[in-house]
Amino acid sequence: ALAEMLGVEVPRTRDDSNTGREGGLYEILKEADQIYRNALRQNPEAIAYLKRRGIDGPTAGRYAMGFAPDAWDTILKSLGTSDARIAQLREAGLVIRNEQGRDYDRFRNRIMFPIRDPRGRVIGFGGRVMGDDEPKYLNSPETPLFHKGRSLYGLYEARQVHGRPEQILIVEGYLDVASLSQHGIEPSVATLGTATTTEHL
Repeated sequence: ALAEMLGVEVPRTRDDSNTGREGGLYEILKEADQIYRNALRQNPEAIAYLKRRGIDGPTAGRYAMGFAPDAWDTILKSLGTSDARIAQLREAGLVIRNEQGRDYDRFRNRIMFPIRDPRGRVIGFGGRVMGDDEPKYLNSPETPLFHKGRSLYGLYEARQVHGRPEQILIVEGYLDVASLSQHGIEPSVATLGTATTTEHL
């Protein structure tokens, strides 16, 4: 935990099968992040939504915002190239299997906010609808990498601010963090819609 807080790699003296498994999840989340970011650039409606919310291009870029297209299989079709990969997509929280045994994308027609660990690796996502659909916000489920009660949105970006901050603002949501940052009020982080926990602090 200390190494992760400080962004330091822990030396390993033996093979750890769990590390290999987690490495695969980091990789698949990184690939999904690229798909969402590319989709945002190609979707005028999503770009217009962010502009209406007062988010400019550089801020969207800094926080790596993306868009999940309105389809059931964007991620599944792009990344689910084998049964093993589909199982990884489920474990990473990107794909859901229904009672009939069919797999489909968890995130559809949402602005996507990658949640990163202190080292900048994507560990999960938050998705926000652009209209009145419910739920308004949808987060990744608990996974081997993502634990809602211990993860903070914007922590990686907050750590990029020079010097040791005297204080950090804790706010509710993704757009709060991005808007504050865009107006020079930083660093701030968001608790992903949950109460602030001791682990967060």
